[in-house]
Amino acid sequence: MTDRQWIDAFAAALGAEPPTDAAIEALLALAGEAAHASQRTAAPVACWLAAVAGRTPDDALAVARTIALRNG
Repeated sequence: MTDRQWIDAFAAALGAEPPTDAAIEALLALAGEAAHASQRTAAPVACWLAAVAGRTPDDALAVARTIALRNG
C-alpha cells in the first residue's frame, strides 16, 4: 500500500475527504517546520493542533513559520 492509498483509506474510515496533494505538501512542510524548530514529537502534534483549531494546512504553516522567525 502506498502512502496515498493509506491516507485515502484512513480518510474514508474516518468519514472525511482525503487531503489534496497541495494540502499534503503543506502538512509535510508544517511537520518539518515544527520538527526543526523543536523536537520531532512537535511534528505530529502540530498537525493535530492545526486540525483541532480548524486551520488549513497553509494557514497553520504560516503560523508555525511566524513562531520560528520570532524564536529563531
